[in-house]
Amino acid sequence: MLLSHRARLLELWRIAATYRIDTHLSVEEAPQLQPVARLIRLHPAAWGKKHQPNAIKFALEDMGTLFLKLGQLLSTRRDLVPPEIIAQLVQLQDRVKPFDSNVAIEQIQDPKHGLGQSIGTLFARFDVKPLAAASIAQVHTAALHDGREVVIKVVRPDIRTTIVDDFELLRELANWASARIEAARAIHIIDIVEDYRQVMLNELDLTLEADNTTQMRNNFLGSALMYVPEVYDAAKNVIVMERIQGVPISQVEVFDKLGYDRAALAEKGLTIFFTQVFRDNFFHADMHPGNVFVETPPVKTLSTDMSAVDLGHEPRYIGLDCAIMGTLSKDDQLIVARMLLAVMNNNFTAMVDIVSRAGWIPPNTDKHALMRDMKRTVGPMLQKSINDIDFAGVLMQILDIARRHHMSIPPQLMLLLKTLVHVEGLGRDLYPDLDIWSLAKPILSSWIKEQLDPMRNLQQLRAQLPELLLSTTDIPKLLDQGLQSLASQGSRQDSQLREIQQIRADMLNDRRRDWITLAGFAVFIAIATQVGWFAPLFYLLALLMVVWRILA
Repeated sequence: MLLSHRARLLELWRIAATYRIDTHLSVEEAPQLQPVARLIRLHPAAWGKKHQPNAIKFALEDMGTLFLKLGQLLSTRRDLVPPEIIAQLVQLQDRVKPFDSNVAIEQIQDPKHGLGQSIGTLFARFDVKPLAAASIAQVHTAALHDGREVVIKVVRPDIRTTIVDDFELLRELANWASARIEAARAIHIIDIVEDYRQVMLNELDLTLEADNTTQMRNNFLGSALMYVPEVYDAAKNVIVMERIQGVPISQVEVFDKLGYDRAALAEKGLTIFFTQVFRDNFFHADMHPGNVFVETPPVKTLSTDMSAVDLGHEPRYIGLDCAIMGTLSKDDQLIVARMLLAVMNNNFTAMVDIVSRAGWIPPNTDKHALMRDMKRTVGPMLQKSINDIDFAGVLMQILDIARRHHMSIPPQLMLLLKTLVHVEGLGRDLYPDLDIWSLAKPILSSWIKEQLDPMRNLQQLRAQLPELLLSTTDIPKLLDQGLQSLASQGSRQDSQLREIQQIRADMLNDRRRDWITLAGFAVFIAIATQVGWFAPLFYLLALLMVVWRILA
């Protein structure tokens, strides 16, 4: 129950009030935010305080890692978030409040989760001042004894406990939403929270990031599209990597001064995304601007009066922070590619057939109605540049269509959707006139033809033939297991019946609470209108009844 997290909820309320983030909310343009703003103003921490610059940034920092991640995602959505708030959220990409450098040194030297040696033994030079600080870790620069320049990423201390606690709260909110909102059930919000919880906990183990970085580096060795720095050493809380020269993708004014072709950069970025998803089946799933850099000359040469330069090759992207990576099953890869290609060909009948064969919609779904809804929602996007497409708005409409037609979206695809939101935001900033459809169509067509090539499939079958022959020895055991499964089917049905009865009892309890809340609210409001000076007390009691029902 949410009440079990009341301490954390009260803390979030206090932080929001302390920084008066209600003064940053556009309640005139979004009236639905008025109750939130009013609740923030009621907290004693807000009394006597006025509008504070950078309040959103500071509040998200104090709220913890999950809220920082949310801020980083929203920082790419200039079409959804006002510019004055975007200016604060952008700082969350690499300018989060750093922690004490002495703590970072202790983390590096720690024999259990660090590198287990002194700073002097490990490095010829160690720069105490952090180069950058992010939600999970902060980065220091140093030099190895052989002269190589490196960056050292160090995990924030005691961060795991906060993340675990916040995910417990997030899980309760997901359960609450899933029980009451059909769209939340359609996207499997509970499974998404559980998956993202594991992803976030994996992000705290830098040995996993080191493995991911090495794999992505191998995928793009010698590529003209992207360069991934080399990992020199890693432990659970520390990673040492090659230092690169570049600037974040959001610094478009630097690219203009250096003479870079922003249209070519945008096309290259989209090509990298499709290459990771379909060729490698290993895509960067945390592509906010703080993690995506572009090659530049040495930083010391960057200035306001700099002129165009020649790197000796076309500037490449630089892949950083490979902690959160996504993969799809082969079936899901093919489904996604065929769906996108069907949409690009304006063939929504084929798209609905693909969704149906994938088992994402019930058998009794009105496919013609689904086709019409998708064509009306997605069709207008096909003739527009990225600057004219509201990806988030269209995505919300698609999810609404999924709810109405009882479509079930696999949880593993939600991480890909999150990545698409990041990519769209980056492309919107870099080159708004990018034609994503003409660029993506040949890439997808080529990949699908390769996957469906008969000779390629025959070679795969030949390679798997020994394993298939060996698996035939399992047939007797599988038959026995099938018979046992049939015998136990009755007991499973009894168990399912008990679960249904429990769900029915829970629904009746929820309905009873609704009636109690409604009755209590009406009684207190009625009394408040009659008692004069004591009216505020009964109004407060009525409000508490509503709050109790929401949190119960």
